[in-house]
Amino acid sequence: MTQGSAVNLTAFPTDRRLPHHRQVSRAMQLASTCRNLRRSSLTSAHAHCAGLEFSLTTTTFPAMEAVQVLPLSVADYLAFEETSAVRHEYIGGAIHAMSGGTTTHNRIALSIASHLRTKLRSGPCKVFIENVKVRLEASREDIFYYPDVVVSRHPTGVQRQFVLLPTLIVEVLSPSTEMIDRREKKMNCLQVQTLEEYILVAQDC
Repeated sequence: MTQGSAVNLTAFPTDRRLPHHRQVSRAMQLASTCRNLRRSSLTSAHAHCAGLEFSLTTTTFPAMEAVQVLPLSVADYLAFEETSAVRHEYIGGAIHAMSGGTTTHNRIALSIASHLRTKLRSGPCKVFIENVKVRLEASREDIFYYPDVVVSRHPTGVQRQFVLLPTLIVEVLSPSTEMIDRREKKMNCLQVQTLEEYILVAQDC
């Protein structure tokens, strides 16, 4: 781990009996994809952003804007992420913009990935960090997450845009994402047949 960083590890062995219970809202915030729209006057429009067609309705409030967008297909999501300046996770047609991390968060994730890569270099395992998506299915919904670190030891489980057969997933906890990592994401990831460990790393002990 990074010198001077206190790290606490919590590992969860897979338990495929856990149900997926969280109902995901279809309302999405896509303001970042519609920068070219005249937001001050727009009430209803058919927008063309990053090569994708979105039917949307916009309501403007002081200091905030809500944009409702039709659910995206997996193909449209993957195409959108190729050119998007902001990373988005995908849950059953809904996409959720990810906030930027801190330098401490980044150093911990990098230290874990570097250590794993060194230890696993001579074997079949491949180590990926942050910008690589994991694709899974939970309760018949397609899901794409961006884990902080992911390892796969399956040669056919790594595709160009995402990891399909993860062996290990590591998440570095942050105040804004800790509840999701401990609940929704944990339950969804533990349904993956190939996953052996789901590890949460606290930045402070």
